Amino acid sequence: MATTMNLVCVVFLCSLIVGGNCQPCTEQNLKITQSKTGKMVQNKPEWNVKITNDCPCSQLDVKLSCDAFQTVEDIDSSILSKSGSECLVNNGQPIYPNTDFNFNYAWDNSFSFKPVHSQVGCS
Repeated sequence: MATTMNLVCVVFLCSLIVGGNCQPCTEQNLKITQSKTGKMVQNKPEWNVKITNDCPCSQLDVKLSCDAFQTVEDIDSSILSKSGSECLVNNGQPIYPNTDFNFNYAWDNSFSFKPVHSQVGCS
């Protein structure tokens, strides 16, 4: 009986070690904050958007809701590319675990970006 219990404990601990880094992550693990940079572009305040991936895995093909998003500041399409009501971030490339991805735009008020899609890449 003790041998069986020891085996069960070993299997359980191994599953925690192997599966511990593959926590289920979603686009909700992408935290978005914004702040004014202090710069003005065409008489509109510039905003810095910071997307933080707090998932232990990379997230790629990140898309934000951006219906009605406007800016007077050019944003390189490899950084933020609008298609319909969604914006593709970083050309679909990964946002790595515990790192930030930043971009700037200029408009009268901050825009409420929300993550709507991502693919999780755990290895």
